[in-house]
Amino acid sequence: MEKVRDEIDKRVLIVNRSLPNNATWARDHRANGTHNQGDMFMGSHRDSRTRFRIFALMFSIALIAAACGSDAAETGGGESSGGGGGDGAGLDIDAILAADLDNCEEAPTGDPIRVGMAMDFSDVVGFVDIPGSQLNPFVAEKINCTGGINGQPVEVRVAEVGDDAALAAQDLLDWGAHFLVGPPFADFALPILQTTDGEVPMFVAASTEPTLADAEINSFLVTFDDFGMAEAAAQWAWDEGITRAIVFTEGEGIPYTGVNPDAFMAKFTELGGEVVSVQTYVWAADTDFSAQVNEIAGLSENNEIVFSAALAFQVTALRGQLEGQGLDGLTYIGTDAMDATGIQVEDNNEGIAHTPHTSISAGDRIDTLLADYEAANGEALESRSFMALYVDSMFLGIQGILDCGCTDGPGIGEAVANISGFQGLSGEITYAGTNGIPNKDVPINRIVDGEDVLVSTISG
Repeated sequence: MEKVRDEIDKRVLIVNRSLPNNATWARDHRANGTHNQGDMFMGSHRDSRTRFRIFALMFSIALIAAACGSDAAETGGGESSGGGGGDGAGLDIDAILAADLDNCEEAPTGDPIRVGMAMDFSDVVGFVDIPGSQLNPFVAEKINCTGGINGQPVEVRVAEVGDDAALAAQDLLDWGAHFLVGPPFADFALPILQTTDGEVPMFVAASTEPTLADAEINSFLVTFDDFGMAEAAAQWAWDEGITRAIVFTEGEGIPYTGVNPDAFMAKFTELGGEVVSVQTYVWAADTDFSAQVNEIAGLSENNEIVFSAALAFQVTALRGQLEGQGLDGLTYIGTDAMDATGIQVEDNNEGIAHTPHTSISAGDRIDTLLADYEAANGEALESRSFMALYVDSMFLGIQGILDCGCTDGPGIGEAVANISGFQGLSGEITYAGTNGIPNKDVPINRIVDGEDVLVSTISG
């Protein structure tokens, strides 16, 4: 375990060195190589809370508007369920989803499988962690309604990390959690990993942060990482016949807002494309792009792809200003940040593409599960496209237990690391041969005739 502690301590040191001093975090960033790539949308959230309040507010507004709209075509999931990398039986996800809570089998009476969820309910991450922590206990009810896992009931306990993620994690371990589902941000996820010391697996459900995954310390992403997402965007642009790119970034190597553009540019040029302009901006803040637009207008051929990790309202603002210069032939694609901030309900969004975690259609497995939750609880869950990641985290941990035939954390972690071809709600997941980042397919959604529809799936 000394190697595990050393690795986690090294990562925590990187986080501490990179913490900003005030709410102008983004403006003060410098790509000096010491910043931790610490979360789904930015490196640290404690000292950038102001920006994330804006983010959370925008997302909440988008949710209200989107509730009146419709979801788009399905990706991932597959028709079959289960299937790990060991000798254990596959988890029957379809049977679990079909469970009727008013007509259950005999209640399971074996030793419980305990799922700990260390969640961040703050205004920074609560938009995904709160609904995720509501959905998983409901899915556990469905599992138990089918007789449990080989006669064992599944129990879920949620611990809010508050200001002490390590304490929350320890509470879950003392309770007897066999594995954890953790928050997406490094400043909470890393203290949890220090506490678990590699002894139990943790699934960082909603994160695309590559440095949070490490199979050697039993830490796993459940979705594609920043590189997979940005490279898929570049591949889609190339497949569309676009050979020139305009890229917006906060700076080389900066977590999320720089790493995604870096990865996009590397892939696009590898494919044979040309990056004709690289512009800087302040993420989650800038809406006046006049200086950048004037420069772009002098070199654009009006046929480029425009890529960034910007939020939805920033992309539509940029587009309007570029169109004001007569550049109405550009194509726009962004990251999961656009989905999270409501590109579906933005004005002037027609034709804009993005990379959501799941693409949901009416009646598919995700939509059916979320509808069941709403019917049972009288309210719909927010952040629909992220919810499958939380459920898959629980399913993967259970599959690890089935595969190893054990309940000790290291054994479960080893089995999880060997999972291959698992058909989860969010798509096929394989950890075998990876460092804890599944090589997942990436859906490309695009606003077409006002609807957010799946237009392509880029193989992982």
